Amino acid sequence: MNQRIHRYLIWQHRWTGLLMAVFLAVVGITGSLLVYTPEIERVINPQFFAKLRPGIPQLSLSEIAERVESQAPQVRVGYFFQNLPDTVLVRIGPRKNPLTGKPYDLAFDHVFVDPWSGKILARRGGVSLSQGKANLMPFIRYIHTNLAAGEWGGVVLGYVALVWTLDCFVGFYLTMPLGSRDFWRRWRVAWWVKFRANSFRINFDLHRAGGLWFWPLLLVLAWSSVYFELMNVYERVMKATVPYETFAEFDGELAPHHPIEYPKLTWREAEAQSMKLLQQEAAKRHFRILRPALLAYIEPFGVYSYGVQSSLDTRANNPDTGLYLDGNTGEIRHLFLPNAVPIGNRFTNFINGLHFGDFRAWEAYRFLEFVTGLVICLLSVTGVYIWWKKRSIRRRRHTGRFGPGPEKFGDSAPVLPHGAASA
Repeated sequence: MNQRIHRYLIWQHRWTGLLMAVFLAVVGITGSLLVYTPEIERVINPQFFAKLRPGIPQLSLSEIAERVESQAPQVRVGYFFQNLPDTVLVRIGPRKNPLTGKPYDLAFDHVFVDPWSGKILARRGGVSLSQGKANLMPFIRYIHTNLAAGEWGGVVLGYVALVWTLDCFVGFYLTMPLGSRDFWRRWRVAWWVKFRANSFRINFDLHRAGGLWFWPLLLVLAWSSVYFELMNVYERVMKATVPYETFAEFDGELAPHHPIEYPKLTWREAEAQSMKLLQQEAAKRHFRILRPALLAYIEPFGVYSYGVQSSLDTRANNPDTGLYLDGNTGEIRHLFLPNAVPIGNRFTNFINGLHFGDFRAWEAYRFLEFVTGLVICLLSVTGVYIWWKKRSIRRRRHTGRFGPGPEKFGDSAPVLPHGAASA
C-alpha cells in the first residue's frame, strides 16, 4: 500500500513540477535580483540618491511630505518609508482638479526625495521599460509578481504558489526511504551531492539535496506568495486553523467613516499627535520607540497612517508598530502592535518579513534569500533535466536500445520537495 501511495505521489510531483518549472525559474531569478534592489538602483540610477551628509540631521517625515506637495501641488503624498540612508521613495497620487472635479493626469506615481532638503531628485511612473533604465527594477518586480501580464498573471502565479506549497510536503515525503529499517542512515544520503558521479546523478543529487537544505525557506516563500496573490484562499485557510483577522474584518472597522480629501490636520500636526499617542502607549505597555519609519495618508478612510520602529518589531524596514489617526479629530482609529494581534496575523507578518528579507540580521539574511532564489531556478532546471533523461531511457527501452543511464534509480527514486519534477 505504501509503495502504491509512493508511486502516485511521484507521478503527482513529476507533473506538477513540470507545469510549474518555468514559473518557478522566472520568480526565482527575478526574486534574487529584487533582493538587492537598492544596490542595483544605485549603479544604474544614481540620480535617485542624494549625497550623504554625515552629522546633518534629516527632515522629519511630515516635513518631507510637505515639501513634496509644495513642489508638486497637483499631487497628494500617499505613503513612504524612511528606510534608506540617502533617499526616500514616496508614492504619490493625483489631487482633483477644482475646475473639472477630476483627478489630474500625472505621468508619474513615485518620486525620489533628498531626505536632508526635501528636494525631488527624480520621478518615476508605471512599470514600462519605455522610460529606460529608470524603470528596470519596477519592471523586474512586475514580472516577479504578475509575469508582466497584469491581473491574470498574478492569479496564475497565485495558483502556482498554492500548488507549490502543497508539493513542498509531497516532495519532502518522497525524499524519505520506504520502511523503517536503517531509516536515518539511508535518508542521510539524500542530503549530500556526489560530485564525482555521472551527470545524471549530480543533477539528481543537486535537485534532492538542494531542496532539503532550503526546504523551510522554500515553504515560507511558497505560502507567503499565496498570501500576496490569492489572499482569499490564504485567509480562509488561516481563519479555519488559527485565530486570524481578515482584511474584510479590519476594513469593516473603518468603513463607516467617509473619505476626506482635505483633512483638518496637517502633516506636521498628524505626525506630532501620532508620536504623542504612541509614546503614551509605549509607557503603558513597556516598549521603546526607536525611530519614526512610515507616514501615509489614506483618503478613502480619512486617516493618517504612522509607523515607528519599536522594540516590539522584528522586521527592520517595514514597521509593525503604529496607528491610524483620524484626519479631522486626531483620535486613534486603530492601534497596531506586533504582540497585540491574533496569532495568525503575527505569523503572517513573520513570513512576509522572511519573504522580503526584512529582518534586523539584514545583510546575512538578504544573501541567504538571494541564494534561495537561485536555488529555486536550479531545482526547476535539474528537475526538468531528470525528467527528460528518464524519458529518454524509457523510450530506448521500448525500442530495444539500452545504454548507460539513470534507470538503476527506478521510478521510485526519492525526489525533491520544491515542486520541480525529478522523474
